[in-house]
Amino acid sequence: MPRPQSLVRPLVRALHPYTPGEQPRVRGLIKLNTNENPYSPSPKVLDAVRAAVDGRLRLYPDPSADRLREGLARFHGCEPRQVIVGNGSDELLALAVRSFVEPAGAHGSTESRSTVQFFSPSYSLYPVLAASHGASVRSVPLAEGFSIPSVGALRKSGCFDFRAALTLVTTPNAPSGAGYSRETLRGLVRATKGVVVLDEAYVDFAEEDALQLAFDHPHVLVSRTFSKAYSLCFQRVGYFIGHPDLIGALHAMRDSYNVNGLGQIAAEATLRDLPHYRRGFSRIKRTREHLRTELAAMGWEVLPSQTNFLMCQPAGASAREWLEWLRERKILVRWFSAPELSKWLRITVGSEAEAEALLRAVRMVRETISG
Repeated sequence: MPRPQSLVRPLVRALHPYTPGEQPRVRGLIKLNTNENPYSPSPKVLDAVRAAVDGRLRLYPDPSADRLREGLARFHGCEPRQVIVGNGSDELLALAVRSFVEPAGAHGSTESRSTVQFFSPSYSLYPVLAASHGASVRSVPLAEGFSIPSVGALRKSGCFDFRAALTLVTTPNAPSGAGYSRETLRGLVRATKGVVVLDEAYVDFAEEDALQLAFDHPHVLVSRTFSKAYSLCFQRVGYFIGHPDLIGALHAMRDSYNVNGLGQIAAEATLRDLPHYRRGFSRIKRTREHLRTELAAMGWEVLPSQTNFLMCQPAGASAREWLEWLRERKILVRWFSAPELSKWLRITVGSEAEAEALLRAVRMVRETISG
């Protein structure tokens, strides 16, 4: 009998899968490691979901989420054919790789046609999606302060392929929280020939968005999600906006019934109560500034952020040590082992009460290690 491992494709055996943030089940834990919104969905959304838990559960959902696409089109001032909805934006990112990138070594493919590129550090799922497709992976270092290098600097360095089949840009950046102006992104988009996905998972906490670039440039897609800002992580609903030809290609590749019915209903109801969420965005931004100020006053280096998290270099000990000390006090934050990130902690901006609990814990640890 063959060994089970020998039945798995070599490409799959070599994969290093994406590592999500921890989801421990610990009573009383303050969870600041996965950038979830600390505030509940609108009561109108909860009512809509409860009302849908009936005999409809035996039926398939709308296969192309037409009502939600129509709502999103009205919200963004475009046509439904410019919108595709996915099982979270992660599914759509995977579809983009499958739709626009040739596997390396495919008959007739060039190196550029097989290349998925992204800036580093950014969303750690990108290289996994590229590797799982057998694509060539190009990681382009960000400049100082986690900023995007100028087009001139990218040409001079030779590290960026302006003809790459697919370029993924996290804007605002994760895990740094750095925001990128629309004009900076416009310059990059104009110089790039392949498909560009502007991944705006955190855009509701930023100073500006880049959605207009998807309307102005037919090779640009903008990615959005209901998870981070709209408190629907549990339902997994994301969407892309772009030229109908690119959206049509993604539709051709997606699974049937890819978005669950309750998720569609929750997202539709969300669009009908946007003021509820905008009030929450303002609260999170105020808490973000308070956290930044207080941590900086204790000697931490805190990067500017246009997201719902802060990237911090702790004072007095390593980030890894602080991770464990905070965990002992039932506060979970995120630490990355990659060399360029290992001195930093990423901390989700939670509720006002969670922020104060974090600050109390930091003060307690600070007194212990300095005493």
